[in-house]
Amino acid sequence: MKKIIYPLMLLVTLTFNLNFAAAADNKPKTELTAEQRLELNRITSRVEEIKAMDKSNLSREERKELRKELKEMKKKARAMGGGVYLSVGAIIIIILLLILIL
Repeated sequence: MKKIIYPLMLLVTLTFNLNFAAAADNKPKTELTAEQRLELNRITSRVEEIKAMDKSNLSREERKELRKELKEMKKKARAMGGGVYLSVGAIIIIILLLILIL
């Protein structure tokens, strides 16, 4: 059984290392342009405006449109911000691998 587990763990570890190295080289961090900052400020002000609204008198369709608009703005803001996101599952797997290796 150990003859199977050790090479498998080595393969998984090397695969993770190669993926992280490739992800690190893909895109350098860049500053936001003036247009992007303006768009981000517009999105932020619209979100604050929506938060301040009284939603109790809106119809169901209007609330649905607001949620849809907020989701689209969130996608745009994340696309501008960039960054690397790790899921909870990925973090747990990495921690378990580190514990097993060390």
